[in-house]
Amino acid sequence: MSGDGTGPQSDPYAAGAATARAGLVRLITRGGGLTDPRWRAAFAEVPRHLFVPVYYVGVVGGYERRAADHPDPERREEWLRGAYADSALATHVRDGEPVSSSSQPSLMATMLDELRVEDGHEVLEVGAGTGYNAALLSHRLGDARVTTVDLDEDITGPAREHLAAAGYRPRVITGDGARGCPERAPFDRIMATCRLPSVPPAWVAQCRTGGLILTPLATGLVLLRVTGPEHAEGRFLSTPAYFLRLRGAVEGSADRPRGARADDGHDRAQAATAALPTEALRDERFHFLRTLSAGTLDPEAAYELWRVAHRPHRERFGVTVAGDRQWAWLDAPDGPHRWPLSGPG
Repeated sequence: MSGDGTGPQSDPYAAGAATARAGLVRLITRGGGLTDPRWRAAFAEVPRHLFVPVYYVGVVGGYERRAADHPDPERREEWLRGAYADSALATHVRDGEPVSSSSQPSLMATMLDELRVEDGHEVLEVGAGTGYNAALLSHRLGDARVTTVDLDEDITGPAREHLAAAGYRPRVITGDGARGCPERAPFDRIMATCRLPSVPPAWVAQCRTGGLILTPLATGLVLLRVTGPEHAEGRFLSTPAYFLRLRGAVEGSADRPRGARADDGHDRAQAATAALPTEALRDERFHFLRTLSAGTLDPEAAYELWRVAHRPHRERFGVTVAGDRQWAWLDAPDGPHRWPLSGPG
């Protein structure tokens, strides 16, 4: 629990939530997750429902609001069941689009396990969201060793409230996650729960040599080991991962190369993609390569690489950061198949 010994506030849903939480832990465990008993304890004890008092479910024509304060008791039960479903939950919707969410618990379990935290580690989370992931980290490491950052006070403010209600008090910072958190650096681990077009150099600079950075990129998760103040390298995990993009320094640039207009070449790329064989268009592995190489490889070139490389899985791809350069690669950092990643500017 919290490093200062405080516990969660009075919770009318505590009993039902404990049963639902145990069911979620069993589900994740049966799927091969939560092999570390310390993470299993965190998921069993941190009350996710306190972090999603309101969330939104996609329906025809928009989103349906589900909330703990609904006057209908059956709708409140529906809300509680959804809070412990193994699914991502949209928690903030702006202009009809989700801008913040609570990630799928089984994916969070995978990410936390891959982060390989040890007692005493200092962790930076980029993308505070509801605060739930920061609570899991605080349960494992203690409040003082966890920092989480998000761009808007309308996200970090509720996250602080949710954390306090559950009995956790990590440092919650309002700021641009692409810039990290220099005042709290250095960190042993940095993890992001938002998608970026490339790895912010500030993260590499703020991570101790030997530390790990885990971040969504394209439709996957890349795990980098920092080998120096300006150098990091690593491969993608095998699991697919779809996250909302990071807002802030990369606003408006996450899916196109630097300097390009939003519609620059879009119609040509769409037409070229549509002309590809159906086997590629239906294969999630090709979608990953197409997304990772967008802005560098045209659709035909991406398909040809995918074909001659025997439809490669994610774990054959990796990323290297070296000073102000970074590139993605297939099989080897210095091999023949590599391409630059678009920067955040």
